[in-house]
Amino acid sequence: MGRTALISGVAGQDGSYLLEFLLDHHYEVVGFDIDGNALARLTRRITERPDARRARLLVADVTQPDNVRRLLSDTAPTEVYNLAAQSFVGRSYADPYDDVVITTGTLNLLEAIRRHAPEARFYQASSAEMFGDAAAPQTEQTPFAPVSPYACAKLYAHHLVRMYRDVHGLKAASGILFNHESPRRRREFVTRKITHGIAAIVSGQATELRLGNLDSRRDWGHARDYVRAMWLMLNRDEPADYVIASGESRTVGELARFAFDLVGLDWTRYVRQDASLVRPHDPANLCGDAQRAEADLGWRPEVSFEALVTEMLDADLEAHGLDPKDVRR
Repeated sequence: MGRTALISGVAGQDGSYLLEFLLDHHYEVVGFDIDGNALARLTRRITERPDARRARLLVADVTQPDNVRRLLSDTAPTEVYNLAAQSFVGRSYADPYDDVVITTGTLNLLEAIRRHAPEARFYQASSAEMFGDAAAPQTEQTPFAPVSPYACAKLYAHHLVRMYRDVHGLKAASGILFNHESPRRRREFVTRKITHGIAAIVSGQATELRLGNLDSRRDWGHARDYVRAMWLMLNRDEPADYVIASGESRTVGELARFAFDLVGLDWTRYVRQDASLVRPHDPANLCGDAQRAEADLGWRPEVSFEALVTEMLDADLEAHGLDPKDVRR
């Protein structure tokens, strides 16, 4: 019997890569998202695939329990991936109410699975932001110390998953994912802000790039690698929680310097620090240790930091009408 996956937040970066990954593995996939415009873009992205008929994309709200129950009943999924979230950490300080999608959405899915599909395997997108200022490197045993409303919401959802696994016996796992990026990342995220900003500068559409905290350290990987880890977690007999990370951290300034170097520009001539872009509190150094994932799942990242940034920059150069081969040094 074939496998069917249900993905919440399917129109986001991770959801789009996961959809393609699961189609490649011959799943029937039902994806839903509250953003109809993003769903339309995703539909156009997969239309030319010969297996596109195995994907069904719907507008639905994970915070509405009736929507979730109906989707579970209609889909009868073997696997459920919860990726729905307001995922921009900086925005959560200004409007923490937006993070209700994380807490309420996770509870709705877990409760619907418990009542209507108890054999379904469940994946929760947890976040390295839950570690806050904990000393690096962070592992599955590192105490959590969230410092943003987003991270607090993620931690609540993370504990819900553990409780439903331990108390109700659900086959539920959480991936504590460190920063993962791609050309599909939205522009307000610092990685994409940098590569898009460089393309604008090279094309003559901008003269500077304004950034916040240049000393913040993050562990960056590619979203394609990280959705593969999600799937591996749900295809293990015993569900558990895993740190997924590259094991290397770099500052925002280092990322900017590397990306500007790719086009032969001195980053210090173009980058301006903007105090209004600095978060009220920013974890100093998020760097994960994914040894448990390698030992149990056989997972390790395949895309290097350098290849990730180059791919993102090339995509933004092309979007600005430039040929990367003519621009990159």
